[in-house]
Amino acid sequence: MNSPIGKAAVVAAAAALVLAGCGRDSGGGRQQARSVAEGKATGEITVWAMGTEGEKLSAFAGEFTKQNPDAHVNVTAVPWDAAHQKIASAIAARQTPDASMIGTTWQGEFATTGALDPAPAELFSRDTYFPGAWDTTVVDGTSYGVPWYVETRVIYYRTDLARAAGITEPPATWDDLKAMAKALKAGGAKWGINLKPGETGSWQYVMPFAWSNGARIADDSRYTFDTPELADAMKYYQSFYTEGLAPKELPEGALEPAFVSGEIGAFMSGPWHVGLIKEQGGAGFDDKFAVAPMPKQKSATSFIGGSNLAVFKDAKNRDGAWKFLQWLARPEVQSRWYQRTTDLPAVRSAWQDPTLADDKFLKVFGRQLADAKAPPTFPTWEQVAAAFDTEMEKVAKAGEDPAQAVKAVQGKADSIGTGG
Repeated sequence: MNSPIGKAAVVAAAAALVLAGCGRDSGGGRQQARSVAEGKATGEITVWAMGTEGEKLSAFAGEFTKQNPDAHVNVTAVPWDAAHQKIASAIAARQTPDASMIGTTWQGEFATTGALDPAPAELFSRDTYFPGAWDTTVVDGTSYGVPWYVETRVIYYRTDLARAAGITEPPATWDDLKAMAKALKAGGAKWGINLKPGETGSWQYVMPFAWSNGARIADDSRYTFDTPELADAMKYYQSFYTEGLAPKELPEGALEPAFVSGEIGAFMSGPWHVGLIKEQGGAGFDDKFAVAPMPKQKSATSFIGGSNLAVFKDAKNRDGAWKFLQWLARPEVQSRWYQRTTDLPAVRSAWQDPTLADDKFLKVFGRQLADAKAPPTFPTWEQVAAAFDTEMEKVAKAGEDPAQAVKAVQGKADSIGTGG
């Protein structure tokens, strides 16, 4: 699960308190990670976890304590909608747990407070993880955590309706995706495809097309939205609305029944929809739909989200916390965690498990994760993303010129700054 929209002002206040009152470095530049003592973990390890993970991690951690009998993992479940402020307040008060889940889009905000401990290089390697997932932990050249689980976006489509409309192969290119949407609509679907028409989080659906078109939305020091590559990608995305192929409004909860009934022929989403569609479609419906990687323009890049795990500099049991995170990163543990929660493993070798490798839906997500990106880890990303969502809604619903939209986003991004 990608983290929900955060409260950047709260983090800014926490950062000010931490940096002014506690004398920490700001996280600027590459930071040196301290080593972790050898041997088994000992002592109490306090962990905050959100959502389903918070509900299930405590029992799951019992396996870790069997292997480390002198350690005890104490998990506090935190609701996602309260997590951002709770972590920020804990940082400001220097009352953090030893470790916590960190939403991928929060990593830059919390790292720049100076509160996160750099990941020990002897325990964790970028090569272990999907590259896009590892990059979400890196701020100013230093990794301040490790990926725990991941998700990405692909194309869901009705294979039976596509075949009836003359489409026998999954869409491989942008032209193929447009052709399939047109064929599905001509074949009887009310809408050929459903895409997110602006609104909160729409950037996660638009940016795969931007990245596939060669757009870069940031360099090392600033946001770079105002480019022909992003404008052209937004124009392509907009065309599904101007050509009447995608709905501009869809009530919450309407997507799944509309897909099952054939009213919508295709949509773009993450791995959670596999189970939802199977459940609503009933017995045998998994033979009527498939998932396909994002279609290619210059590349076939998608968005990568999920959640990371980080250890705090104020941790009372730093070494124990890092050893617990190292255990959670074992391929066999990642596979078991998937079977407990359906969280997709961030560790690439875990995908060799037949539970994932032999599943016709999940293996497509595994392929897509090899070519997936995250937004920049600037502390202000969520503020800028909100501005992008606002402009994208104008593009999709009101027909705003994409070239003007990217200029508007760039102006807001320049005003907000990177927060570095």
